[in-house]
Amino acid sequence: MSPTGSLIPADAPFSAEQESWLAGFIAGIAAAGRREPPAGDAPTATVDVLFGTQTGSAELLAGELVAGARARGLGGSATELDAVTPERLATMSHLLIVTSTYGEGEMPDNAGLFWEALQADGAPRLEGLRYAVLGLGDRGYDDFCQAARLVDTRLEQLGATRLHDRVDCDVDFEEPAAAWTAAVLDRLVAETGTTTGAGAAAAGDPSAAAPPPARTRSPWNKRNPYPSRLVVNRLLSSPDSAKEIRHYEFDLGDSGITYAAGDSLAVTPVNDDALVGAFLEHLGASGDEDIDGRPLAGVLRTGREIRTPSKDLVADLVERAPTSELAAIVAHGDRSDLDSWLRGRDVLDLLRDAGSAAPGLEELLPLLRPLQARQYSISSSPLAHPDRVHLTVASVRYGTPDRRYEGVASTYLADRVGGDERDAVVGVHLQPNASFRVPADDSTPMIMIGPGTGIAPFRGFLHERAARGACGRNWLFFGDQHRRTDFVYEDELTELGECGVLTRLDLAFSRDQAEKVYVQTRMRERSRELYGWLEDGAHVYVCGDASRMAKDVESALLGVIAGQRGRGDDDAAQYLADLRRAKRYVRDVY
Repeated sequence: MSPTGSLIPADAPFSAEQESWLAGFIAGIAAAGRREPPAGDAPTATVDVLFGTQTGSAELLAGELVAGARARGLGGSATELDAVTPERLATMSHLLIVTSTYGEGEMPDNAGLFWEALQADGAPRLEGLRYAVLGLGDRGYDDFCQAARLVDTRLEQLGATRLHDRVDCDVDFEEPAAAWTAAVLDRLVAETGTTTGAGAAAAGDPSAAAPPPARTRSPWNKRNPYPSRLVVNRLLSSPDSAKEIRHYEFDLGDSGITYAAGDSLAVTPVNDDALVGAFLEHLGASGDEDIDGRPLAGVLRTGREIRTPSKDLVADLVERAPTSELAAIVAHGDRSDLDSWLRGRDVLDLLRDAGSAAPGLEELLPLLRPLQARQYSISSSPLAHPDRVHLTVASVRYGTPDRRYEGVASTYLADRVGGDERDAVVGVHLQPNASFRVPADDSTPMIMIGPGTGIAPFRGFLHERAARGACGRNWLFFGDQHRRTDFVYEDELTELGECGVLTRLDLAFSRDQAEKVYVQTRMRERSRELYGWLEDGAHVYVCGDASRMAKDVESALLGVIAGQRGRGDDDAAQYLADLRRAKRYVRDVY
């Protein structure tokens, strides 16, 4: 400080005019810091809520976070992760992130660009940021809540400070998510001194003057599924196909369920009685044993996963039998080897392999995961079928004459939901997917890529566009093994083409010729036209297998862009990133 008491040093290289201006500016800041808040104005803060979602659950929780924040007098808004840059993060004071994990530990589709930027070397420091992260995942996967863990760690590395510890939620996320939400919001209120009901308005947040109510949850959910009548069960593929693809229709009745083309329907399955019986026989149990007030047979039928071995069961068996083949594979540490070994084996196989080392009934039950609902992409439009939901499902069947294996939900629907009043009822609930939607502008072109049952949402999209009288062009890439046996919905697609709704249909039946042809093959063959549609503003949609098809399709799309633009791979990657950011490239993959 200068001898005169000024904060500006006496030898500072400023003119008298500049020094006078700076002195006044600094004095103004100091006075503002000492000024008491006007009577009636409560201290307040604004919280930014970001979400990364694949199926909509994280988005729903983000909306509830914002509603809870506003109810406590905080300003707030919810935004998907990809819409936010690290530079914008540096301007935030309080941040809450809710993110799921997709595939093998990957970021969900609307968080990949955010993560790329956040982990880049040039990401800004975030010392002024207070944050908390909530993860949604499935403990059945090795990379449980990996996306949330990565984001949480990276924010800390960049200097941000945790407002609250991260919580990682399993598939039954409601209770831990609610507890985390309450704890985080209470801490925010305590830190900021916010007065309930007043802070958001005092902050000048126009959206907070009349806080919107939290998004209304349907009364029908995985704990309380709607008992829907299965009114149609029709074989789509040929009886001599290597696959069994079926068309189902569920009556929504008086449920009040409203859906959109692009949403999914979750089906509550029931385990096969034959498998339950084999399980009981192996355990030496009658099925009448009391398990928390329920007979054991009922618990195994509707309450436990007895097809897919859990991680906990695998770990337990390795500990019990350290010299077993399973233990040797686990000790090797190669997850792909373990996945290959487990593929085609179920819980009963592992128990039989373990022999006398296998756990008994009381030890085994906690190692079996709760039986989960299975989600399927809806293949109808509410504009065409407002009272019904259609699904397109491949029945899973494999094995040898000695031991047959079946998909839990797919064969439950195909074989075990009968035609009488009681047995034809299936528990279902809606799983919205707000990011996977027909363009709002009816003139926007659509490119849909969905081999096999990946055609499901695109059948709904085409019906939606037909019902809306949309003028936008529609291009579908579809394929499977053989045209004669696997061309599902052929008559419908032909009719949609003849009436002008389906502008273009490219087919790829992989085994109808010596050299296999896939949808990505057709994409490369149509490079010039495909890029032309992109330049005309087309939205690109992909549905189907995540492990191979979706990656191969993305690789083909990048190749098309690079080849047509002629500016290299980096330019193509940026072009595709821009499509993602604009919601013109979205996926529904599993």
